[in-house]
Amino acid sequence: MGFLTGKTAIITGAGRAVLSDGRCGSIGYGIATAYAKEGANIVITGRNVKKLESAKEELERLYGIKVLILQADINAAADNEAVAQKVVDETIKTFGHIDVLINNAQASASGVPLAEHTTDQFNLALYSGLYAVFYYMKACYPYLKETKGSVINFASGAGLFGNYGQCAYAAAKEGIRGLTRVAATEWGPDGINVNIICPIAWTAQLENFQNNYPEAFKANVKMPPMGHYGDPETEIGRVCVQLANPDFKYLTGETLTLEGGMGLRP
Repeated sequence: MGFLTGKTAIITGAGRAVLSDGRCGSIGYGIATAYAKEGANIVITGRNVKKLESAKEELERLYGIKVLILQADINAAADNEAVAQKVVDETIKTFGHIDVLINNAQASASGVPLAEHTTDQFNLALYSGLYAVFYYMKACYPYLKETKGSVINFASGAGLFGNYGQCAYAAAKEGIRGLTRVAATEWGPDGINVNIICPIAWTAQLENFQNNYPEAFKANVKMPPMGHYGDPETEIGRVCVQLANPDFKYLTGETLTLEGGMGLRP
């Protein structure tokens, strides 16, 4: 029996993505794999149905858990409250409860300087990131209160350090960081564990960033002192498993930085 057997986790942005060498290239899918290995039933969302179906097939086949896939896209033109609520309603209909919400989804036009950023590019980052976190947290709140569950959000060094060419991405991530701290203050008395992780991992998105914007990549992405980037499953995914542990609630509201195997640093 795994550590999360019987638990239900919603993981946004968890479609299966691979690197050019075939390894796992998605933080969301890495987290889903770590949770599947611990016996959790998983709800994964994303914009690309093919990637979601690929994730579902592999996770159910390898780990014997149940995966519900739901196409969901928080964007400037959508009824976003309804999008998030549908995911929550379908989760409750299928599994009956929600124990963990992991807000991982994020799109952006990284590499475009602030003066050249368009409103649409800025909205892309804010809606897929900050607004998505807002709507999913609101929709999940009553159920997380029932289960004394956990929320795990994601920020970034782009916001902490002001990375070149990442104005919208940095703004979204800093907004998520502030929202997380407020939720930790307000929801702590309800027994809900709320944390945020600032990871650096080698993903398909980062690989594309390197290929498409080599100068911006060189200016922003530094090799961690340990000499490798965080692994989406065995490092970042395992941190997310740990944060679902009720005994870990003393970290509620903290920003956690994960850098290439260096572990948790409050």
